[in-house]
Amino acid sequence: MDAEQRIAELRQQIRQHDQAYYVLARPTITDLEYDRLMDELKSLEAKHPELLTSDSPSQRIGDQPVAHLDQVAHLVPMLSIDNTYSVDELKKYGQRISKLLPDEPIEWVVELKVDGVAVSLIYENGQLIRGLTRGNGQVGDDITHNVRTIADIPLVLLGNQHPSLMEVRGEIYMTNDELVRLNQIRQEKDEPPYANTRNVTAGSIRVLDPRECAQRRLRMFCHGVGQVDGIQSDNHIDFLNELRSYGLPATPHVQCLPNLDSAIEYCDQVIEQLHTLDFEVDGLVLKVNRFDQRQKLGSTAKSPRWLIAYKFEKYEAITRLNEIRVQVGKTGAITPVAELEPIELAGTTVSRASLHNAEEIERKDIRVGDVVVVEKAGKIIPHIVRVEKHERKTDLPPFSFPVRCPECDTTLVKDEGGVYIRCPNVTCPAQLKERIRFFASRNAMDIEGLGDKLVDQLVTSNLVRDYADLYRLQADAVMQLERMGRRSTDGLLAGIEASKNRGLGRLLAALSIRHVGVKVASVLADHFESMENLMAASTEDISQINEIGDVIAQSVHSFLHESHGQNVIAQLQDVGVRMEAEKKQTVSSSLAGKTFGW
Repeated sequence: MDAEQRIAELRQQIRQHDQAYYVLARPTITDLEYDRLMDELKSLEAKHPELLTSDSPSQRIGDQPVAHLDQVAHLVPMLSIDNTYSVDELKKYGQRISKLLPDEPIEWVVELKVDGVAVSLIYENGQLIRGLTRGNGQVGDDITHNVRTIADIPLVLLGNQHPSLMEVRGEIYMTNDELVRLNQIRQEKDEPPYANTRNVTAGSIRVLDPRECAQRRLRMFCHGVGQVDGIQSDNHIDFLNELRSYGLPATPHVQCLPNLDSAIEYCDQVIEQLHTLDFEVDGLVLKVNRFDQRQKLGSTAKSPRWLIAYKFEKYEAITRLNEIRVQVGKTGAITPVAELEPIELAGTTVSRASLHNAEEIERKDIRVGDVVVVEKAGKIIPHIVRVEKHERKTDLPPFSFPVRCPECDTTLVKDEGGVYIRCPNVTCPAQLKERIRFFASRNAMDIEGLGDKLVDQLVTSNLVRDYADLYRLQADAVMQLERMGRRSTDGLLAGIEASKNRGLGRLLAALSIRHVGVKVASVLADHFESMENLMAASTEDISQINEIGDVIAQSVHSFLHESHGQNVIAQLQDVGVRMEAEKKQTVSSSLAGKTFGW
């Protein structure tokens, strides 16, 4: 094989490996093997300079500094996005879109709104020719020299099926881990630390020397298209997959939902998982999936009608981590909690933050004594975004996660294929207390008067050892507990008795079955109508229900057919808890089909 053939082969291999690493997140070779391929390519190009091309993977930092940033007009204006902070406003927006597309089913795509810098990439015949900032929407800064240094962005698209002209829109960003690394370097140079990822990204992408930008390891996600000639997709989800096939990093964690209500529900799920991301997100974007419907909806002078940003207020503060404690949850999950130096955050004093699991502590390298950045987004509980490692003045020891349950001393086990470490002892007092608290909560059996302190007393005194024991409580025994007189005892027992008739959906939600929340419990109750029918169902029967996947189905089936779950159900049946679904009200036949105005 001659040098020209080997160079072409190496370039193709490196581009494929870049796609596997940056786009698919499934690297196929080690870093060392990748470096060897790159070193061989650079060596061959040095020996044969006549074969060196500007689109070679070796040339990401080959440009000389530019004298200034040129202003270039966008092929298609980069419009702004309407936004809202309110679910009610989100629903009203959806109603307006439905009126503009009458009698048409509308699929909604939910994407992360990455907190970075909006850019446009232009490819001609598969080659990157220009990168622009959004600017004023009509004209942007030419940042091609810096865009070429970003490893996520291919200089040449993969394959030969790509459009002859394609303008891709997206967001250039920086990870929190990279900000930590840069601030450690700046501290060594006695330079002030960067405040946040967005500011340093905005500054880095506009520097005149690409070598300086390259040192900051920026990243990119693609999420839209401007001018294009020959795109194959007719909807957004297919378009994102098409981008991936070209080697472009499409925005992650995207879901296509059948209606706006399910899209809003998915938004809540995503917000609860923000702590798992290593980059900043300041909202979610909801988009109409089909391109033909987008065409019908069109745009206003300022923004497209077919998308909206659902934003949430984000607040950050810096404080010190004083201690890490662990809690035992209702399903046995061992959750680490950060005890913080109290700080003001979003109008409240914050002294605790969830650390979620052992892997998160290890990934973020969180240690007792660290200075940390704490964030509160929307209504979720505060979490630690990153450690300010440049403030770590001493060699703090890593946190050692317990190997035995802090409550019952049972050996802990890790979920197979998961991140959570659990106490497998279903009789663990800490688990029992949490399960009883949840069983009595408003979204479950709604037992008024059964607060946290009373639950602690009931379990500690052995009056309650399972759910059914609640229904066996006697007034004389309850009155012996602290702060329980005749009146409060009678009210408690009346609330417990009333909860027998909450129905199957409430009961399923109350039983702390893994992966079963209020929504899933309601779906199961509506479908099976009775506990007897549900217990007779196979895993396959359950998984075939809309909104119920294989993982949920397996969890429900296992609970109902293992000895612990069967005993729970039998005991609750014995004390008279009703296990049939609530009867749905139907419209009277005399009114059915009629329309009334007001």
